[in-house]
Amino acid sequence: MATKKILMILTSHKDLINTDSKTGLWIGEFTDPYYEFIEEGHQVTLASPKGGKPPIDPMSELTENITGSNRRFNEDTIAQNALNTTMKLEGLSASSYDALFFPGGHGPIFDLASNELSGKLILEFLSHGKPVASVCHGPAALIKAAELDPSILKGRRVTGFSNTEEKLALRANNIPYTLEDKLKELGAKYKTGLVPFISHTEVDGLLITGQNPLSAGPTAKALIELLAKN
Repeated sequence: MATKKILMILTSHKDLINTDSKTGLWIGEFTDPYYEFIEEGHQVTLASPKGGKPPIDPMSELTENITGSNRRFNEDTIAQNALNTTMKLEGLSASSYDALFFPGGHGPIFDLASNELSGKLILEFLSHGKPVASVCHGPAALIKAAELDPSILKGRRVTGFSNTEEKLALRANNIPYTLEDKLKELGAKYKTGLVPFISHTEVDGLLITGQNPLSAGPTAKALIELLAKN
C-alpha cells in the first residue's frame, strides 16, 4: 500500500476535578497506534491544542499498564522528539493528510470536546471522504464536531470508554460527564464490549472508534484496513 499521511491529535489537558491527581494522554493509546502506522510505512504527524509536549497520564506509565510499544518508545528518540514537539492545530488542513486519529486519556473530554479547530478538522476530513479514528476518551473530540454538524453522530455506531469502565477506573467523580452518556445524548448508537476492558472497536463508514486502552492497536489496524480499501 502507498504511504499514507496520518494526523494524530493529542490532548493538552492534565487537570481533573475534585482531586489533585493528573490526567493527560494515555501513553499506550499513542504508542500502540503510532507503531502500527510506522510499521506499515505510513507518515505520522502529531498535533495538539497547545502544541509542544502533551501531559501524560501518570497512571498510564505504571508498570501494569505498560505495553510493548511503550518500551519501544522509551528507546526511540525520533518518536520521543515527535511527541515533545507536537504542532498546534492552527493552520492544519485535511487536504494535507489521508486520515485523522485521536488517542485517549481523560484529557480529551476536557479540551478536545470543546475545541473548535479540532471539531472543524473532523468535519473537513469526513467531507473529503477521509477516515477519522479515535480510541477510549479520544471520541470526545467527536462531541464538538457533532455540535457543529449533528448528522455525523446521529444513528452512527460508535464506542468509547464506558460508564462501567469509568467506575472501575475510579475516575467517575473527577470528570464533568461520562463519554458514553454524552455520545448517546448526541444520537449515536453507543456499543460496548461484552465485558469491561477487553478490546472492542466499531467501524461505521469513515468513523472508527475503540472502547479502551486495549482497543488502541486494533483501532489503528482498522484504520489501516480502511485506508487500504480507499
